[in-house]
Amino acid sequence: MEQTAPTLAELQTLIEMTGTINMEVFYWWCTGLMVIIHAGFLAYEMGASRLKNALASGVKNILAFAFIIPTFFFFGWWIYLAMYNGFTPDYEAAAAGLPWSTNMGPNLSDNASGIFWGAFVLFAATTASIFSGAVIERIRMSSFLILAIILGSVVWILAAAWGWHPTGWLTVEWGFHDFGAAGCVHMVAGFFALGVTINLGPRIGRFLADGTVVDIKGHSMPMTIIGLMLIIVGFFGFLGGCIIYAGSAQWTTIFGTPVTLSAVSFNTLMAFSGGIIGAYFVTRQPFWMMSGALSGIFCAAPGLDLYYPPLAFLLGITGGVVSPLADKFITNKFKIDDAVGAFAVHGVGGLIGIVGLGVFASGFPNVIEGAPAVSFTGQLMSATVMALLGFVPGFGLSWVMAKMNFLRVPPKAEEMGLDIVEVPLQAYPESVPAYSAPEELPATKITATA
Repeated sequence: MEQTAPTLAELQTLIEMTGTINMEVFYWWCTGLMVIIHAGFLAYEMGASRLKNALASGVKNILAFAFIIPTFFFFGWWIYLAMYNGFTPDYEAAAAGLPWSTNMGPNLSDNASGIFWGAFVLFAATTASIFSGAVIERIRMSSFLILAIILGSVVWILAAAWGWHPTGWLTVEWGFHDFGAAGCVHMVAGFFALGVTINLGPRIGRFLADGTVVDIKGHSMPMTIIGLMLIIVGFFGFLGGCIIYAGSAQWTTIFGTPVTLSAVSFNTLMAFSGGIIGAYFVTRQPFWMMSGALSGIFCAAPGLDLYYPPLAFLLGITGGVVSPLADKFITNKFKIDDAVGAFAVHGVGGLIGIVGLGVFASGFPNVIEGAPAVSFTGQLMSATVMALLGFVPGFGLSWVMAKMNFLRVPPKAEEMGLDIVEVPLQAYPESVPAYSAPEELPATKITATA
């Protein structure tokens, strides 16, 4: 049978489809890696909880993940596509995000919507997990889930539409640049957690009557440290999701500026190591060393596409030093009980990152025609917007819940432990019988030794 050579048009179609499938595969695995972030948060928060609260903290994290996925499907993605101009929606642009749109389901002519939605919904779940750690051991499950849905499927994605969108108004009007989502994810979640924690109040016994701080230790520091390391592993998928795969062209940021995975690799690892070293010199505690690693990455995240690696290392050290000091300051000065230092790591780390880019990358051009270049003023104003967008809803909603006596569990339940109240299971049963009946016990003499 005679074979004919493919035409140029057929070759072009084949090349384009290969690029499309490679794009799908890339974001598929980015999303899979981001799930590891949530395995990390699960271990991290359970380990940071006392034994009587370990499972309740885990269930809270699992449910937040589960509730955010459908709510982000029904309205979160629409907000991102619609609200890039502020509070005035673009209904035409957002039509593809309506839950009954042909883009929001199996569609052989659309290889992109589902895979991008999947990456963004994992970003959304990350914001809820950040908030979750700050409020362990005393928040009601129901009130937490409401707040987590508002944060993950409304607040953070509104921030992303404004400042992490190809034509978001913060970029168009102020030249905002934030490669690694330090603002819309980490700052917003950190400041939201701060607002809620103020109204939630400290755990019973956290402060003595004279204001002395009492250290409440979690039941498993090794579990917490392993969880933090898993978060960092998953963060490489998170950062991969921050890059636009352009087929045969160069990678770009979400803002359309060119970037390479090589640059992101250099700077992420340098910032990671700097955060560990900085926190070690300040605290010598493995918890803060690993938390400092995260804060170090957030401090460099807005410029991971631009920085010279030693600068990323110095920014990482800054995050590792500042975050534990910031947590100590708000605990001692304002008597705020952020159980895992979420605000200090994510809120403060993200703030340093956003403003720092205005210092070190001022003048970097914007690819949007007519939009200003990166500037210190633009980054500072944008950071203020992100902080307010996180703090105001978190504080306002939790204040209403607190006035309704709906935010916090009763003192008796808190003292007994939330596992007893909310989870019909023991995390670590004290004894598990090996035999079902006494007559089955082996006839072996047992000798006690000193």
